[in-house]
Amino acid sequence: MRSVMLSLLIVAVVWLCCPGTGLAVTLEEQAQLLASELRCPVCQNLSVGDSPSEMANQMRELVREKLKNGENPEQIRAYFVSRYGEWILLAPKRQGFNWVAWLLPFGAILGGVGVIGFVVRRSVSRSRAPGDAQLPPLDPRYASRLQAELKEWGQ
Repeated sequence: MRSVMLSLLIVAVVWLCCPGTGLAVTLEEQAQLLASELRCPVCQNLSVGDSPSEMANQMRELVREKLKNGENPEQIRAYFVSRYGEWILLAPKRQGFNWVAWLLPFGAILGGVGVIGFVVRRSVSRSRAPGDAQLPPLDPRYASRLQAELKEWGQ
């Protein structure tokens, strides 16, 4: 997400500083940004921007062509989604049931912290035995053996 924001900031600065050449840089930046949001159908774990496959090269070229023809990034994403399904997007849309994919990791972390807190709290409360609670008496057979071993160990 940080790289996306940085890319958008760079595009804005270039657009403001160099209005004549800003369009070509903006198209290439947009093409790279869109390619980084799409999943490569061949590699599946890489974005189209990072994949070395021929299919990814063709998809990058198609993105550039569509941008040159005046289509906006949302239309291009919609084109790929209609062709490959929502699976083609590396990050699921934040709507409907997809919110589970976005919120579940945070819920799992909070749940884990809660379970750890509960276990620690229970352990601490068990270790704090009341002052009048005494241990059961030691069996005399073991008491003499324990005393002998403690004397032997202490020397």
